[in-house]
Amino acid sequence: MSERSDGPEGLAHEHVHVSGDPSNAECADFLERIVRLIDNELEAGDCAVVRAHIDSCSPCLERYDLQRTVKAVVARSCGETAPADLRERVRIRIQQIQVQITEH
Repeated sequence: MSERSDGPEGLAHEHVHVSGDPSNAECADFLERIVRLIDNELEAGDCAVVRAHIDSCSPCLERYDLQRTVKAVVARSCGETAPADLRERVRIRIQQIQVQITEH
C-alpha cells in the first residue's frame, strides 16, 4: 500500500489500495473532491488522482455514480437557477451528511 497526503485542500493525495477495500478514513477526503470532479472544478492533475482513486475503490465509484445521477436528475428537473444562498445551504448540508456517513 502506498500513500501520500498533503492535506484536504492540498489535493495531492495518492492512495494505492492493495486489498481493494479502502477504509472510510482513506476515502473521506475524496468525497468533496468527487463532487468537484463532477462539477469540473479540479485541475487536470487532480482529476487524474481522483479518477485513479475511483478506479481502484468501489465505494468511491458508487458515490461518484450516485453524485452524477443526482446532478443529472436535478439538471433535467430544473430549468431555473437556484438562488446563491439556497445553493450554499444545500452544499453545506450535503457536506454535513457526507461527514456523518464517513463517521459511521
